[in-house]
Amino acid sequence: MIDKIIMEKVTNIDSELNNLQFDIKPTSNVRMIAVKILNRYDRSDSYIDKLLSNAHKNEDLNPQDRALLTELVNGCIRWRNRLDWILTGFYHGDFQKCLNLVKNAMRIALYQMLFLNRIPIAAAIYESVEIVKIIQGEKSAGIVNGVLRNIARNLENIRYPERGEDDSYYYAVFYSFPRWMIKRWIDSYGDENTVKLMNYFNKRPYVPVRVNTLKANIEEVKEIFDKYNVGYKEFIYDINSLILESPRYDISQSEMFKRGLITIQDPSATLAAKLSGAKEGDLVYDLCAAPGGKSFVFAEMMKNKGKIIAMDKHASKLKFIKEGSERLGYNIIETLEADASKISLEQKADIVFVDAPCSGLGTIPKKVDIKWKREPEDIVMLSYLQKQIIENATKLVKIGGALVYSTCTIEPEENIEILKYTLEKFTNFELDNAAYYIDSELTEDGYYRTIPYLHNIDGAFGFRLIRKK
Repeated sequence: MIDKIIMEKVTNIDSELNNLQFDIKPTSNVRMIAVKILNRYDRSDSYIDKLLSNAHKNEDLNPQDRALLTELVNGCIRWRNRLDWILTGFYHGDFQKCLNLVKNAMRIALYQMLFLNRIPIAAAIYESVEIVKIIQGEKSAGIVNGVLRNIARNLENIRYPERGEDDSYYYAVFYSFPRWMIKRWIDSYGDENTVKLMNYFNKRPYVPVRVNTLKANIEEVKEIFDKYNVGYKEFIYDINSLILESPRYDISQSEMFKRGLITIQDPSATLAAKLSGAKEGDLVYDLCAAPGGKSFVFAEMMKNKGKIIAMDKHASKLKFIKEGSERLGYNIIETLEADASKISLEQKADIVFVDAPCSGLGTIPKKVDIKWKREPEDIVMLSYLQKQIIENATKLVKIGGALVYSTCTIEPEENIEILKYTLEKFTNFELDNAAYYIDSELTEDGYYRTIPYLHNIDGAFGFRLIRKK
């Protein structure tokens, strides 16, 4: 049921539209760019964050326009199933056969009507109609205008699939997730917790910041945020991590970031890195290191004393590790182009860290399109790759050293099943209790796990093994 705020907005909608003055500024450049980004996303394999990043760099947009562009694009991807359900019901014909331009212009308007209360419905419709008129002509614009007006008049009458007849279908439409994914979560977490999970994943993402303790301390960083009125919350499981509530500027462009006092890293990833137990003088092999976030935590834990070999099979990604190391002031990190499933090194390491390639389904708020990019078979293939990497990693650990595995997913096949596989196959390794290294509230049966709706951070998993012989 649509809430009272939206009900008030649709009152006299026809009057608002008919009286809308055309002296408001011409069709918003932001919305036009948003449509173009969504069109490119539909016809390519590009990830939406890369498309947005390019637009932020190449388009002449002020901070407010950049924020609106991000909101519109991510919102339309996040809620695509619900938006398309509504549009299909009101469109005369086959909505899915519409030109991408037309579909995305309507999605942008509908997203604003449903989720952005500060934007008048009349203005949202007008902008999308004008975009279609400019690119596709009067006829298509007229169709878009009619469909969107009809939806605006009937917002309170929108109906979704009946809950109870097929819950996964209802959830897929209402919460906007693939049905196969929902069915998996119901099997793993139960119905009630699946709803909690979807609600969490549909939140707008927060900005996580970790303090580089080699250059600053948490109190100094908090003072700077206070000075510039940047709201933040402390993270109870890691004293050097902060969650920014509503940053008024791009943190990556701040002096604190440029000087290396802080870095952007989710607490779930920081905690996984701390599971390593890295200390001064250690030799650490980070097998799947790019873009380097966990290697940076190791360097900090080691007080920049020892040696870290940060590896990745894609040479182009190693530059991010080098750039980050320089910015943060670490000089113990070396990079190496290598395939983690095949690399052979003569010297055995104190710590071998496997930040495994995974489905990434614990990071959906930050990567809104990953739920549409993934298929069930991906989890099977990734699980096979993870086992290959683990098998090779066991050969690189010295006796008494540690093998640490982590993912940013919540899928059992990539997490607990990998732990079981490793312990059964490699009997010369034993589980080292994760509670020795991180808060015990985030551990279970000796391994590390975060559940988004319980811990309010990304979903992650990790375990630490010791080589006995």
